Amino acid sequence: MSIELKNLKKNYNNFEAVNDLNFKIDNGKIIGLLGPNGCGKTTTIGMILGLIKPTEGEILVNGKNVEIEKNRIQVLEKMNFISPYVELPKKLTVKENLIVYGKMYEVKNLKERIEKLTIDLNLSEFQNRKTGELSSGQKNRVSLAKSLINSPEILLLDEPTASLDPDTGDYIRSYIENYASKNNTTILLASHNMSEVERLCSKVMMMKSGKIIDEGTCKELISKHGRQNLEETFLKIIRE
Repeated sequence: MSIELKNLKKNYNNFEAVNDLNFKIDNGKIIGLLGPNGCGKTTTIGMILGLIKPTEGEILVNGKNVEIEKNRIQVLEKMNFISPYVELPKKLTVKENLIVYGKMYEVKNLKERIEKLTIDLNLSEFQNRKTGELSSGQKNRVSLAKSLINSPEILLLDEPTASLDPDTGDYIRSYIENYASKNNTTILLASHNMSEVERLCSKVMMMKSGKIIDEGTCKELISKHGRQNLEETFLKIIRE
């Protein structure tokens, strides 16, 4: 499934959180959205999810405008997300959370799906603990399991490996990489982990003050700005 944003804007009173975004993510591609805190990344993801109403512009998924309720319902069934700003219900256990979200998405063979994700993401040792009692890294893994519960065709990932130790972070990146490859999943990845972006993304968009100010492959951007790596490139672009 493809995602296309046309002249997308979001204003809060006199503040422009997102200003005239135009980009397209083709089916099966992993695209990075980079920028400093407060630049509009999370607001953009919220609008794609239908959680935030745009001030102006269009969001098209497979050519369908998601502002139309019928289209939005059809699209959301095939979409999911992870964000550190959205917590799962703390008083439910890990397993209960996955059951609730699985039923919300009307997942068939839900028991088998939960068992697979529990094994794949190493949730077994704490699957019966309340989510509010978990460490930040454990919560992150549960959130990733929730984001995959409906086998989505579109994944919106906002800091998917935040708070994870290097070994677990690497495992999660490999899992996302393999999942996307096997399922031809379209992914928009917002991350501050530059090595993660270099590894996963075929293209990167640099965002500042609600606008896309540069874009290209990681190698193209590094070469264009005369830097050694993506982190140095990111700092140069954002500080200019």
